[in-house]
Amino acid sequence: MNYRKRMIMMSLVDTFLVCAAVFAGMQLVNGQPGSAVGTTLLLLAGYHAFAFYYRLSKKAWSYASTGEMMALIKTITLAAALTTTVHWLFGDTAAIRLTIVSWLLLLLFMGTLRFSERLIRDVELVKSKRKKRTLIVGAGSAGTLVVRQLLRDRHTNLVPAAFVDDDQRKNGLQLLGIPIVGRIDDIEQVAKAHHINHIVIAIPSLGKKELDRIYAICQRTDIKTQILPRIEQLILDKGPLPKLEDIRPEELLAREPVTLNTDDIAESVTGKVVLVTGAGGSIGSEICRQLCQFKPSLLLLLGHGENSIYTIEMELREKVGSDFDLIPVIADVQDRDRIFQVVNQYRPSVIYHAAAHKHVPLMEVNPHEAVKNNVIGTKNVAEAAAEFEVENFVMVSSDKAVKPTSVMGATKRVAEMIVQHMDRISRTNFVAVRFGNVLGSRGSVIPLFKSQIERGGPVTITHPDMERYFMTIPEASRLVIQAGALAKGGEIFVLDMGEPVKIVDLAKNLIQLSGYTLDEIGIRYTGMRPGEKLYEELLNANEIHEEQIYPKIYIGKSTAQDMRWVEYLLVQFALLEGSALSALLLDIAHHRMKNQPNLIAAIQ
Repeated sequence: MNYRKRMIMMSLVDTFLVCAAVFAGMQLVNGQPGSAVGTTLLLLAGYHAFAFYYRLSKKAWSYASTGEMMALIKTITLAAALTTTVHWLFGDTAAIRLTIVSWLLLLLFMGTLRFSERLIRDVELVKSKRKKRTLIVGAGSAGTLVVRQLLRDRHTNLVPAAFVDDDQRKNGLQLLGIPIVGRIDDIEQVAKAHHINHIVIAIPSLGKKELDRIYAICQRTDIKTQILPRIEQLILDKGPLPKLEDIRPEELLAREPVTLNTDDIAESVTGKVVLVTGAGGSIGSEICRQLCQFKPSLLLLLGHGENSIYTIEMELREKVGSDFDLIPVIADVQDRDRIFQVVNQYRPSVIYHAAAHKHVPLMEVNPHEAVKNNVIGTKNVAEAAAEFEVENFVMVSSDKAVKPTSVMGATKRVAEMIVQHMDRISRTNFVAVRFGNVLGSRGSVIPLFKSQIERGGPVTITHPDMERYFMTIPEASRLVIQAGALAKGGEIFVLDMGEPVKIVDLAKNLIQLSGYTLDEIGIRYTGMRPGEKLYEELLNANEIHEEQIYPKIYIGKSTAQDMRWVEYLLVQFALLEGSALSALLLDIAHHRMKNQPNLIAAIQ
């Protein structure tokens, strides 16, 4: 029914109710027909005028609440007051009594009619939904969060019935009126005793082994079991409660994900030979997983760690079957001859270069290894790509390459200089992709915080004001793949990562979502380590393009680099002490050499 027809019908029904109220009132007070006619006409005129003013016809009565009720009471009361005033001016006391009774009856009639829509809707909603008695596994902060949200949301078909938790101190207590009735090992008995027909695992900090154990117990009940998203999602999510997930391996993102332009990617990848260096690492392995959907003719998994390469190879073979070929390649990017031999043998069309040392404090005390892997390794792979005319070369870089203060950041900046230089002198499109910290990757703060919490604390943080940009592994990997499709040569692609997050806030949320209080675990500040910055940047001021080249992806301007400094670094790095090498790296990364005549003379 459209709005016009609905308004006409409601007006007719309201008119009938006014007439009915006056007629019923006349029977109650033994009123005269003349008074009834005048009262009816005055009430009708007043009611429709005030109903128009308060927009009663536009109210959604099936969702009516206090606001709608007050508008209806005001409309009827003002109409009755207007009618009473007119009768008083004419001295008709009998009509005044009739008006008062009619006012009360009209409130009853119209209130019943209007709010019956809401009542019928609520009853139908309850009937249409089978309320599932839900067992919450974990009576910590996350479990309390789940129960609070379920109690607030009247549209959900889940109703919390009980908790189970292994903390014996909580057994027998109630949280938000919901009893804690046993341990996790008691789930099967608790489910029977409390008529449970849904289970939610609300311990987002669980390791895989413990999650498998709990899920195995739940499976014995034949009851549907869901789980909160991973802890990385919860600590960055701004909503009251993330959507419950069925237990499955898919990764959840902490922000609106970068969507892929599948046509562009398919054109650059499908049916082609693709090489991924560092394929056994956090980012490299996820790049391989993402590439599978685009069906390259051959995917080369290159890495120097046989265990990690074997693991990703077995995972991908199980996932893709015989759709395309996978070849594991055990090689070190520092071995120039081996890298040239591999690229020459397989002639890839695209290389995703994810092999690197990335741990900031470790690289501070091992600068020579950082140079060998991040600089020489990149140079080897890049020069092999140029020699054998690879179409696209995509290097995984870091926000720490911007105004670097660490050896790791400086080596990444020098690697970017190499890539941009190679783009100018070869037919290959060379690009770099820059992003911040990756949640869940090796070296991320989350695994460290988890282990510290499991040991009883304290959680260690270097500085209370330290903040970082964060993203998830799939998001980072998608950006790398998209950059390969967008590459024209020489660009530095940057993901719009939103606002940076304070590390101390991550720690506090992680402690609370693990079922502990800040007093129980504690936070200890250890002081900033060598090479660390309080905050990171994604682009230098002279690199910034104002527009996004793709949704959530910015592009940095290509800047000319003097490769003589890089060549000088490669000649000197084996001769220099650790601190001297670190200083030279930072000078080159910051282009400070022009102020040092002795260095200028050395490269000329």
